[in-house]
Amino acid sequence: MVFFYKMVPATAAIYEVMTTSPPAPATQRVPLYRFLGPRFWPIWLGLGLVRALNVLPLPTQLAVGRALGRLAYRVARRDRRIAAINVALCLPGLSEQERDDLVREHFESLGCTLLETGLVWWASDERLRKLIKVEGEEHLRAALAKGRGALMLSAHFTTLEMGARVLTMLGPTSVMYLTPKNALIAELSRRNRERHAAQAVTSEQIRELLANLKNNLPVWYAPDQRYTGKNSAVVPFFGVPAASNVATSRLAKISGAPVLPYFPERRADHSGYVIVIHPPLEDFPSSDAVADTLRFHELIEDHARRNPAQYLWTYKRFKRPDYDPYRR
Repeated sequence: MVFFYKMVPATAAIYEVMTTSPPAPATQRVPLYRFLGPRFWPIWLGLGLVRALNVLPLPTQLAVGRALGRLAYRVARRDRRIAAINVALCLPGLSEQERDDLVREHFESLGCTLLETGLVWWASDERLRKLIKVEGEEHLRAALAKGRGALMLSAHFTTLEMGARVLTMLGPTSVMYLTPKNALIAELSRRNRERHAAQAVTSEQIRELLANLKNNLPVWYAPDQRYTGKNSAVVPFFGVPAASNVATSRLAKISGAPVLPYFPERRADHSGYVIVIHPPLEDFPSSDAVADTLRFHELIEDHARRNPAQYLWTYKRFKRPDYDPYRR
């Protein structure tokens, strides 16, 4: 995504939210006048362009996004290479031409995400409801009726931000997120999340997450990225050993909250989105956190195979201290 940073700096709001490790969480708002210096002007310009485009019909916005993605594919060699490696590792049954086509489509999907982030931040609930179909809302209602909240287990698809916003439209919701490194993007991301969520918590604020479950809130949670800290283990993902976060089992055990897989997808005709809330996982958590994580990975794999261009392939998911398939 290096090219997107240069071409439309607002894309940092997407890519950093998806892929960066969090610094210490901020507890107070930072005044926006602190971000008026020249080094922030490209970001303000990019955000202004995205917001201006958000007045257009969704298919037109996504057409612009796909065009940006095609341009990025040509220029962003590093990210194109990472995506190609990941696709080859995860989908070895594809031919070389099919893999190349998928990587191109993935960059188009990333371009769509740029415009979607503007909608997530600024569009009204009324406008978004016209674009969204939610399937399985009854599963969420039944889970909340038990009074222990609901852990909404999601993953890093390019529709990630839209999925989180839609969940807040169904009722008070807590959203867990990673803090971007760019200070302006971090502040704007936090402000816009707080406008819609009952509480936005960083991935370091586990006590707050558990408190939100205790208060019977659904918590949006996406633990599928590379992780080597506490509560980590090497768990196959698409059959490839991957450093993974296995804390979901522990959170479910401590809180007693039902765990509901939650996946958004962009319609193939670019007319809107389908948001699927699955029934709570049965017999979860088990006594084996690694087996539980593998079970979640298999759910992601199934959804990624249905919508391969919409999974986040431009990320070094399989890098480990003892193994790096991305090294030249």
